[in-house]
Amino acid sequence: MKYIITAILLFTITAGCAEKIEFDRQTIFVKALHDGRTGNGTAYDPYRSLETAIDSAPDGSMILLLPGIYEAEPSEYIESECGNCEEHLTQVAATVGFHIVDKTLTIRGVNRDSCILITNAGYGVLFERSYGSEISNVTITGGIRDSDGNATDAAVVAKYSRVAVENCIIAGNVDRDTTVVVGIGGVFGRESSNLIIHGNWIRNNKWDGIALYRGAAAFITDNTIDSGRGAGIGITWDAQAIVQRNRISNYWKGIGTFGNSRAVLQNNVVFDNLGWGVILSAGSFMEVRNNTIVRNGNCGLACWSEEARGVAINNIITDNGWRDEWVCPCVGVQMWGKLRNFPVSYNNVWNNAAGNYNDMPEWTGKYGNISVDPMFLDSLDFQMTDDSPVWHVGDPYYTDPDGTRSTMGAYGGQGAIGWRMGE
Repeated sequence: MKYIITAILLFTITAGCAEKIEFDRQTIFVKALHDGRTGNGTAYDPYRSLETAIDSAPDGSMILLLPGIYEAEPSEYIESECGNCEEHLTQVAATVGFHIVDKTLTIRGVNRDSCILITNAGYGVLFERSYGSEISNVTITGGIRDSDGNATDAAVVAKYSRVAVENCIIAGNVDRDTTVVVGIGGVFGRESSNLIIHGNWIRNNKWDGIALYRGAAAFITDNTIDSGRGAGIGITWDAQAIVQRNRISNYWKGIGTFGNSRAVLQNNVVFDNLGWGVILSAGSFMEVRNNTIVRNGNCGLACWSEEARGVAINNIITDNGWRDEWVCPCVGVQMWGKLRNFPVSYNNVWNNAAGNYNDMPEWTGKYGNISVDPMFLDSLDFQMTDDSPVWHVGDPYYTDPDGTRSTMGAYGGQGAIGWRMGE
């Protein structure tokens, strides 16, 4: 029996975000000329301020950002709902930089390196009741942490919205009130928002790279998520996610499911995180298939609760445990849950500092699990040599893109096609 999440619901609710419906829509031009003029939003006389463009733009229009630095004047934002509090109806005091509310907008830069948004706020770009919006090809930086520790500060925040975040640089949101434990994250989805988060470079922010709360659902694919606190990707409460072909490194934990959340993890490379590589806890469900989980500080993969459920198939889990025990033993697979709730099969678990399996039987040689040197080509991408022993020895239920038996690790299985094409 295969323990696979039926992802039809997730794809259905995110399809509207991915589908590009072509129609004649108004294009509003913005250029940071700093000449004291307001402009009228045309190509000949663009708006000088992104905030002015957002406020003036009709529903359904596109805002085209020309090269420049767009610095927000933050405003106070008091919300009656808290994204990550035990009591949802908790008042939170925050600030917002660019606010898209009660309308659908596409905000698109001509080049993400030259179109720079400095938000000066806790909620950098906030989409609220905005269904079908998009932000792409920009850099989002310069956030300032709110003093209210309940604020879900991030460069991009979506509430009751459907939003695509694509090809952005989300970095340098590091200003933090040291009296508050949490910092500023990358992209946060809240209150039943649906997100596509694709092709972004999320780096050097001071909290989770991507976090989902309160019924949010996301398709998270082909992102580089590096250097922050918290989790690279955190899925909690009753959120859902498909997480595919991401690189997650240098967080406290790589990818985690918490609460009653559900997630499918496929073809990710999770490495150099301080504690866990991948963790599922509480009553969450996680399918962990064809990932490379390598060189994390403590354990590679941990099932942290008897109520947690899922399956681990076709993963490479190696070389974990390079720092003193902190959150879990320095092993490959840590089983605090019930093995029958989280079967482990067709994985390569090898060379982990304190052993390959803990709180469970030694699983090497059983159920397709092996323990061999995967023969990585390098220590960054973790692709394998042509004669690696993990090629085509995975679960025979799955295939590689060429139709052969699946390979273990992030470069095996049908979800690896993007890696192989260099996307």
